[in-house]
Amino acid sequence: MTDASKTTYKRVMLKISGEALMGDQGYGLHPPTVERIAREVQSVHEMGVEICMVIGGGNIFRGLQGSAQGMERTTADYMGMLATVMNALAMQGALEALKIHTRVISAITMNEVAEPYIRRRAVRHLEKKRVCIFAAGTGNPYFTTDTAATLRANEMSCEAIFKGTKVDGVYDKDPAKFEDAVRYDKVSFDDVLQKRLGVMDASAIALARDNDLPIIVFSLDEPGGFKGILAGEGTYTIVAD
Repeated sequence: MTDASKTTYKRVMLKISGEALMGDQGYGLHPPTVERIAREVQSVHEMGVEICMVIGGGNIFRGLQGSAQGMERTTADYMGMLATVMNALAMQGALEALKIHTRVISAITMNEVAEPYIRRRAVRHLEKKRVCIFAAGTGNPYFTTDTAATLRANEMSCEAIFKGTKVDGVYDKDPAKFEDAVRYDKVSFDDVLQKRLGVMDASAIALARDNDLPIIVFSLDEPGGFKGILAGEGTYTIVAD
């Protein structure tokens, strides 16, 4: 195992969307894609870095979409939280197939499938080099998994949030639609909020800003990208003051 002192960070939060797990399908889970992401996590784990994860639920159910279609918002959000538990269990299975000890820790109590969230216990898992996947968001409706990732990252004393997306950083406009879109190497929290750059939702950005927690936006589709950044290489945008 590589010495973690050679890496930039010793404990990190990896935030990915539920859509990242569906591959080229329009919905659900694509097991080869889940396995590929698990291998990315494995490569960082082998560097000695302690890893927390939060995975969205948009590939199965999105609370905002449900409420937009007439469903009561609180109910829709709880359904979205349950979707994140399904994704967390899928990722746990993929990681444990790679012989990485993993714990799914749920903000909603469901003892048969996941541990309840107890901060000190979760910290102990990290110290023992177990990957901790935080599921069910914050356990509260009206909060996104972006906010949950930022909250847990602060509680676990993570040194950075790694936001895995489909693009290799933050752009001034959508690079899929505009050829002249410019990528930022570094951008401040206030600029992200003022320019509505869509890195994370406003409450997550504000929580990271208030606690000096940098957010690193990188492409999850780039093989070895996660490990590369921790080794001081790769293409990414850092959101920090």
